[in-house]
Formats: sequence, structure tokens, C-alpha cells
Amino acid sequence: MAHRGTTLPFNRSQGGRQVPQTLDAVAVRTWCSLALEALGKAREEIDAINVYPVADGDTGTNLYLTVESAVQAVEAVFTAHGTVTGAEPSVPALADTVRAMAHGALIGARGNSGTILAQLLRGMAQVLSGPAADAEALRRALRRAAESAYQAVAHPVEGTVLTVATAAAEAAEQTRGDAAAVVRAAYEGARTALDLTPGQLAVLGRAGVVDAGGRGLVAVLGALVEAVSGEAVAVHRRRPPAPLPAGDDCPADEWADAVQEGGPAFEVIYLLEADDAAVARLRRRLDGLGDSLVVVGGDGLWNVHVHVDDPGAAVEAGVEAGRPYRIRITHFAADRLAPPRERAQRAVVAVVPGEGLAGLCAEAGATTVLARPGEPPASGELAEAIRRAHAREVVLLPNDADLRHTAAAAAEQVRAEGVRVALIPTRAAVQGIAALAVHEPERRFDEDVVAMTSAAGATRYGELTVAERQSWTMAGICQAGDVLGLIDGDVVVIGSDLTAAARTVLDRMLAAGGEMVTLVLGEEAPAGLAEYLEAHVRESHLAVDTVTYDGGRQSSPLLIGVE
Repeated sequence: MAHRGTTLPFNRSQGGRQVPQTLDAVAVRTWCSLALEALGKAREEIDAINVYPVADGDTGTNLYLTVESAVQAVEAVFTAHGTVTGAEPSVPALADTVRAMAHGALIGARGNSGTILAQLLRGMAQVLSGPAADAEALRRALRRAAESAYQAVAHPVEGTVLTVATAAAEAAEQTRGDAAAVVRAAYEGARTALDLTPGQLAVLGRAGVVDAGGRGLVAVLGALVEAVSGEAVAVHRRRPPAPLPAGDDCPADEWADAVQEGGPAFEVIYLLEADDAAVARLRRRLDGLGDSLVVVGGDGLWNVHVHVDDPGAAVEAGVEAGRPYRIRITHFAADRLAPPRERAQRAVVAVVPGEGLAGLCAEAGATTVLARPGEPPASGELAEAIRRAHAREVVLLPNDADLRHTAAAAAEQVRAEGVRVALIPTRAAVQGIAALAVHEPERRFDEDVVAMTSAAGATRYGELTVAERQSWTMAGICQAGDVLGLIDGDVVVIGSDLTAAARTVLDRMLAAGGEMVTLVLGEEAPAGLAEYLEAHVRESHLAVDTVTYDGGRQSSPLLIGVE
């Protein structure tokens, strides 16, 4: 991955400069990334408390995937304005950025919770405009978000994310002060409302948990507080109440219990291009086919979510209304494993930074996912690769520290389909190569995973890349065009000559010991670099072997591994 230096969002405190108490385009970008990070950390916790409307344990994963799509859409807007080039940044308008966030969430929304979150963001986008949103604009945006989410749900139920969103809006409206005070009040209001959800919905009370979708919204609002104020909020922690005995009197909607005990068998989600009148008819038809109906969007593009027993009829209704696509149909209890004779016992899926390593890993029997420069794979792409491997057991090698949460979300998706997936947290391609080298499919799965994990963990990784802009690094300030040498993700060398910097990085890595050096050369590596480094190792580091691979077109001219 190309190093871009350590940059702080423009609206957060830097060098003692005052943090503007507003929400601008850069703060929205920060909000997206912080929300994704927060949901990544809370994903397993949220999945574990997911009991409503269907206890399928995927609310955290669905929210993560939804926000991941929003992040990609916002980054695309900033890319179009040249903020990832060496040129002077051109910041997009607030309205364009928040609309991109909402649109990305809409097209990537997963599950009931993700679909509602997309509508909450769309409601905010309908209000926010101008260079930046002040306190009053944020109050109106939060209120519009809650109202639009209620309107999108065919049969709103209290004690859910809808209740939490409304409480956030009400708390914001009752608060005077700047934008930071407003979003902080919204967050605290949402936290308080979340803690009350077990007393509002019987299924939550019996399970002794809070609403999973509401818990996810609290994480998103916490990220908003940090984006606007620059101050992180405390992670929401709540001691769950004791589960209520069956039959206890607890306020609830009868429909909630019906969904839990004998609801429809399928979840159907699709994007739909249709006009408002057609969507109104579609809502009425789908409401008669099933439940948990949520239709969000507008301006000709909609995301449709419904639970039904006849998924074909739900899709047919979409065809009659307009053009449905990205259709996903999930059986809540289906065992999707192929018959044993049609499915391999074990496979490895590896993310690789270039075509050369893709070929190398494929020769070793791995299914590969190409991470193009500046285009990391999304969790959906990783999940499809795991499915494409068509095995009962899969070892996943993300080979990038930044893909940890993405890979975890992908693994969780496919585990729900009956595939056993082990995620080895490889942080670089050379660690993935080391893991593949000791992979033995005939071994017991757990033993194979342990051996691969040990091999990856025993491999230090280095990288030579070129700075894209002036940045502060651990080794000092670099300028655009400087050669950067990294060890285990930290910049340790800044220079002007790639060969000299590579030698320095290699010597520093071998100073801690090593038996094997792996060099992966990109197509931008200078001629003769491999031969020079191999000779240097032979002369300066006795008893150390070197192996060189052609990485082809990849994000860095040189990757180094030392085992």
C-alpha cells in the first residue's frame, strides 16, 4: 500500500489551532472513517445481541458493510477533487459529500438495520447544505433523519433503532450551544434511549439485551461527535438486565413475537429504479406478502428490504414496479453447503497487491483477490472469493493491516452459510507468502491454521515506496517524491535513492536476526535492484538465504520479508 503520510482532518485541532464547531465536508469524511472503525470494533458485539426482528446474528456485520459502502462513495468525491494527488486539495461542498455518504449507504445497505441507517443518512442529506452545518442545521438534520426513517418502515416498532434515532433528535433540539454540543447531546440521548429498549420490546427483555440496530446507531453518532469536536467519546458499555422469564408482562408489539417464533423464511433485498407512484404500489404489495418491510431512497433509486416466504413474488413485484438489480435472497436457516463430493475440503484465499504475486499464489493453490493501487477490495468482494474457493474450510489472508475489519466482516458473512473460515491477520503480502509456504491441506484444520499463523507472525515486513505529498512521518518530514522505507508499517528511512534506502531497510531488518529474505519487486523497481540486494545479503549477512519474486504492477516498487 502506498504510504501517504499522517494527515489529520482539516477541521480537527492541529498545532494548537482551534477546532471549528461545525460539520463541513472534511468532517463528513472523517465521520465516515471513524464510524467504520467504530463499527468494526463493535461488529461482533452487535452481532451477538441481534435478536430482533430475526435472530440471525448479522446486524453488526450489515451495518459495517453499509458504512463501508458510504466511505467508498465519499472517498470517490474527494478523489474527484484531487485530494489524493500532490496538488493543492480542492475540498468538495458539504452537500455533495453528505449526499455521497447517503447514496453510498443506500446502494450498499445490508439487512434491516443497514437499510434504516441509509435512510437516516439520506434524511440528514436533505437538510445539510452550505459550506458547513452549524448547530441549528444539525438539529434540523437529525430531526429529518428520524422522521424519514419512520416513514420508510411499513410498521414501525418502538424499542428499535427508530426509537433511538428519535431520542437523539429530541435531545439535540433541547440543547443550546454550538454544533459540538448538539451532536454530543444527540449521542447521549441515543445512549439513554438504547438502555431503555429492553423495557419496550419483549424479545429484547427476554434475551436481556439492548436493540442491536440502536447499538450500531450509537456507535455512528459517537463517531459524529469525534468528527465535529475532535474528542473521542467513551465506548458504550451497558450491563444487560437479567433475561425476563417467559410469559412475563413486558410492553411489546405482538408482531415482534410473531416474527421471532414463526416469521417468513427469506430475506429479499434489491436496488430498484422506479418512480414514486410505482414504489407506493410496491409497498402495498410487499406489505401483503411479508413483514419487516423497509423501502428507502428517492429520486428514482430505492433500496427494498422485506422478509417473505415467497421470494420470487417479492422480486416479481419489483419487476412490475421498475428495474430491480443487485438482488440478494437469503434463507434464514438454510444449509448452503454443497454435497461433499462437490466441495473441496480446504482452500486458501489471499489478497495480493499485484499480478505477479497473484500468479505465484495461484500456483500454490490459493484463490486470489487483487488489491489494485488505491482500490482495496470491499468485504463483499472477499466474501465472493471465499465462496468461489468452494471449500468446507477456508483460510483467509488479508495481507494488509487496513483490511482487518473488512476481512473479518467477509468471514462472518460466509460463516453464516456454513463454511468454516479462519482469518489469519497477515499485515503484508510477504507474511501471506510465508503462511502459504507452510500450508498443508492434509493436516487438521486447526493445526494448519496454527502453523500458518506462526509462520506469518515470525516474518517481519518492509516496504519501499514514494511519498505522494509532504507529510509528517516517524522519521521526520518528507516531501513529495521522497523515497520512504518502512518496517512493520512505520517509516524509518527518508531518502532520494530507492536502492540505497532499500539496503538500509534490509540491514535494519536483519540486525534483529533472520534466516530468509523475501524480495517482491514491482514493475517500477530500478533495473538491477534484486541482484544488488542479493549480493549485499551474501556479503554482509552470512547464512541468510534470499528468494526474489516478480510482483508485476503493484502499489510499491519493493516489498521485503525477513523470516
